[in-house]
Amino acid sequence: MPDALASSASFAANRARGAVAFDVHLIDGKTRRRQLHESGSLRVRFPSPEDDGLTAMFVNTAGGAAGGDRFDIDIQAGEGTRLTMSTAAAEKVYRSHGPAAEINISLSARAGAHLSWLPQETILFDQARTARSIDIDLADTASLVLCEIVVFGRTAMGEAMRTGSFIDRWRLRRGGRLVFAENVRLDGDIGAKLAKPAIANGGLAIATALIVPGDEALLERLRSVAEQAGTEVGVSLWNGFAMARICAQDAAKLRADMMALLSQSGAMLPRMWLN
Repeated sequence: MPDALASSASFAANRARGAVAFDVHLIDGKTRRRQLHESGSLRVRFPSPEDDGLTAMFVNTAGGAAGGDRFDIDIQAGEGTRLTMSTAAAEKVYRSHGPAAEINISLSARAGAHLSWLPQETILFDQARTARSIDIDLADTASLVLCEIVVFGRTAMGEAMRTGSFIDRWRLRRGGRLVFAENVRLDGDIGAKLAKPAIANGGLAIATALIVPGDEALLERLRSVAEQAGTEVGVSLWNGFAMARICAQDAAKLRADMMALLSQSGAMLPRMWLN
């Protein structure tokens, strides 16, 4: 028992912890950072600011996430601000024989603000275990473009995720009212589940984009792009926002089709997406 306790304590002491919290506000009509908190292995950098907006780039100095790691992001956009957020590299989640890697994201935008949450892909290695939570709180007149891409295995290296756990919880509130809620849970034999027609039909990469606000004109533009896509794309509109989902066997093709869809949202893609 003492050896087990020592091993458990050693494991906990070697887990990565990272947190970033900051808010932005307007100064002379330009979006600028105000308060910033960083801790652990998570960092954020701000490249040269745009004319009226700001880009934030997250960096995980731990080099990825493993079992028992925890990362927390809390972002608040003040009235009238424009903030684009991305990551310097794809986030890799490595295998774990114990607890899941935990990722918690909280985004808030006040009246007239715009948030673009456009990280690069999350790549799940075989036997990875991860639990992610995304909470978004928008004022009635705030806008959002959010995209998350998940790749099950390093497909470019010929690898696939066979077993593991992927739990994804999303909540979107607008004007204090819950307008979208979704829980995704894939565990156990993930490879076999992704092969099922009702789940991914053999796809190894999935993506979801939320665009707020959404209207019929936007829906038609998205559907026009979807008709030309080389992947399986679904587009819908309800509760005042548009959603696009993509499923593909090739992560590169998925990314290209997602970029085409996002071009219809009016959002500026981060430079890292274009490299």
